[in-house]
Amino acid sequence: WLAAAESLRAHRAPAAETFCEAIQTFLHGLGMGNARLVLAQTPLAKPAAQGLDDIEFLFSANPGQPLRPLGKVASGGELSRLSLAIQVVHARHSPVPVMVFDEVDVGIGGGIAEVVGRLLRALGEHAQVFSITHQPQVAARGHHHLRVEKRVAEGNTHSTVVTLGPVERIEEIARMSGGLTITPETLRHAETLLAEDG
Repeated sequence: WLAAAESLRAHRAPAAETFCEAIQTFLHGLGMGNARLVLAQTPLAKPAAQGLDDIEFLFSANPGQPLRPLGKVASGGELSRLSLAIQVVHARHSPVPVMVFDEVDVGIGGGIAEVVGRLLRALGEHAQVFSITHQPQVAARGHHHLRVEKRVAEGNTHSTVVTLGPVERIEEIARMSGGLTITPETLRHAETLLAEDG
């Protein structure tokens, strides 16, 4: 057991460095150009099932800030982007056939939302990806669109999922972009977003 645990410790360090560097590359593309991520291995007082070390991600989002435990320093938006970057890196080697992202784009917008949408689409080359989003830039990157609708009937709430056709896709992206009033301009903008990836 000790020999296996020491071998695991020796292999973790270089693998962690490669993994963290790949994640940082994606974080830079997601508007976090100064982000640093390190996987720290701290020797345990007593050996445990996971080996000889306690494993912890240390994170810094800004220059001059020290690396600190990820869960204590990252904001919601930072955690969302970090989660996405980890999934993108991991998907290259993962046999998981389906991934579900529930508002992974929370706290971001504009150009970064478009980057997130492109990353999710790239993930779709390796697995089936479902993404729940309110961002038109993210939704437009999907191959297919489903709309979740809630209705109250006789005091009970019912949820349904509706597959959107080509015209409905444009209308939904326009609604996400422009609010309650859909104008010819928001429809044209939605068509442009949807056409960018064919």
